Parts: sequence; structure tokens; C-alpha cells
Amino acid sequence: MRGRLKSGLSWPGAPMALVSAALFGASTPLAKLLLGQGVDAWLLAGLLYLGSGVGLGAALLFRSALGVPASEAPLRRSDLPWLALVVLSGGVVGPLLLMVGLLTTPASSAALLLNVEGLATMGIAWIVFHENVDRRLLAGAAAILAGAMLLSWRGGGAGVGPGALAIVGACIAWGIDNNLTRKLSSADPTQIAAIKGLVAGAVNLALALANGASLPAAGALGGAGLVGFMGYGVSLVLFVLALRHLGTARTGAYFSTAPFIGTALALLLFHEPVTARLAIAAILMGVGLYLHLAESHDHEHAHDALEHEHRHVHDSHHQHDHGPDDPAGEPHTHWHRHAPMVHRHPHYPDLHHRHGHAAER
Repeated sequence: MRGRLKSGLSWPGAPMALVSAALFGASTPLAKLLLGQGVDAWLLAGLLYLGSGVGLGAALLFRSALGVPASEAPLRRSDLPWLALVVLSGGVVGPLLLMVGLLTTPASSAALLLNVEGLATMGIAWIVFHENVDRRLLAGAAAILAGAMLLSWRGGGAGVGPGALAIVGACIAWGIDNNLTRKLSSADPTQIAAIKGLVAGAVNLALALANGASLPAAGALGGAGLVGFMGYGVSLVLFVLALRHLGTARTGAYFSTAPFIGTALALLLFHEPVTARLAIAAILMGVGLYLHLAESHDHEHAHDALEHEHRHVHDSHHQHDHGPDDPAGEPHTHWHRHAPMVHRHPHYPDLHHRHGHAAER
């Protein structure tokens, strides 16, 4: 089959990634505010993820109680090893390092340093998973890195501060998490985020309490739960959905807007000065982000035969027959087969476009 499709390249992945970024970006200065109320850093990491897991778990139970059928593919046994690695890297190591870094790093600088997550996500996607990359994307990544390094450098021979290093370490852990989550992106994102939040939150909370931390007052406890539900839970659901449409590296690029949102909120909450270094770093990161968002990728490509399960409509990539037990109506979820085809249209390395490029250019 040959043909040329004309469709919006970034829809609906880009809006999902941008809203995900906004929610997560806002969570950073709000977490800094909770740390300022005396909440233990390790304990807060656990509370944020527990807020995510409990909130999303309640949503799943509510949906089940109402008898609303699930429209997404469930997690399968083969997904569990990937899910365990996602929980460890993104749910335990990442938030712990971030909370440690926030103790000694200004909230606005910490928010912009989170751009390193996008860089780590893109680098791993390109180097390990061989997603397509060109000079424009590499230039954008270099600009983002330059801005992050400018923020983390203390000057006066002090080098990179330990707080900044901890935040960079959190970003690398989340970069690993984001790439591993790509392996799960065809499954129910609410189920993924709920399990990740409950397990990671319980582990971090237990370790913090064993280390001598104590639970905060009810107000701080509720605040942490709400920030975690929106900034970690709902944000992750939208991020997984964006992965389906954009691939890992591109979703990471859109998600790089999170630090700018966090920085703006931090300036309002903490009345921090807008320094020249902060402004230059923001410009560098903005240029890098623009180079990624302005990408256009369009060429003839081949689809090999593929069988999998995910939520879909019968577009040009889903022209398959239905059995008597398959669901009616669209969108729907069932195991289906893709026949081999060749066509041309704008695309990202989503669920159906993870092909090589060396022989096609």
C-alpha cells in the first residue's frame, strides 16, 4: 500500500506533553515551599508519589464502581520487569535526588536545571534506542545543556554545587525512566502511573520514617498529596499518552517547557531576583526548545508486519478485520495485526514509526 497522508504532526501528542510539563514544572517550587515548612526531603519524595498513586488508584476504583469499561490495554505479565525498572529509576532514585538538591538550590535555578531531564531523555533515546536525530535536534540539545551548565556553575572556584549535582542526577534517573516507560506506552497510562506512585511512594516513605523522619501537620500532608497527584500523577498519565504519538526524544523536548513554568512560579512565590545569569540561561534553553518544536520529519518509510494491543481508531495504520469478540465503536482496544505497507507522511517515532533511516535518506 502506498499513499501520502496529510495530518497535524504534533497533534494530539504536543498538547498532552505541554500540559504534562506545566503540571510537573509547577510541582518543583511548590515542593520547595513544603520543604521550607520543615518537611523532610526524603519523606516529601514519598508523599508526592503516594499522592499520585492514591489519587489515580481512587480514580480507577471509581471508574470500576460505576461500571465504566476500560478503554486502554491492561498491563501484561511481560510488562512487569519494565515497570519495576521504571519505579526504581523514576519513582525512587529521581525524586529523592531532587528533594536533596532543593535543600540547597534556589527554586528558580532548580526549576531551570530540570531541563537536563529532557536532554538526558533525548540522549538515551538517540544513543541507546536509535531514534532519529538531525543537526537541528543536536543544536537544540547543545543549547539546553549550555543553559543548564550556566545555572549549575557557582563560580569563584567552587565549581558545580552538590545541590545542582543532585538535581542533575535526578534528571538522569528520570531520563532513564522516560525511555523505559516507552516500552509500556501502549498500556493503560493511569494504571502505570498509579502503580508507580503507590510502590515508589511506599518505599520512599518507609525509608524516610526508618531514618527518623516524622509526618508533617495535616495541612502540609494534604498539600504534598495534592501536589503529587497533579504534578506527578496526572502529569505522568499525559506524558505516557504523549509518548505514543511523539516518541521519547520528542516528548522529552516538549516536556522541557516544565522548567520555565516552574521558574515563573518560583519567582512569584519566593520573590527571587531575575539575574542576568538566569535570563541568559532561559534564552539558551528557549532557543534549544524552539529548534526541537520547529522540526519537520517527512519521508517515505516502510512498516513491517506488527502485532500488538493498544487504544486506536481505524486510521491509515489500522486497517484490520475484527473478530466476533472484538469491541465495537471507536476508539477501542484489542490485539490486532498491522500488515506491511509503504507510504509517506509527516511522523514522529511513535508506536508505529520506530524504523531506521540510514537506507531511506
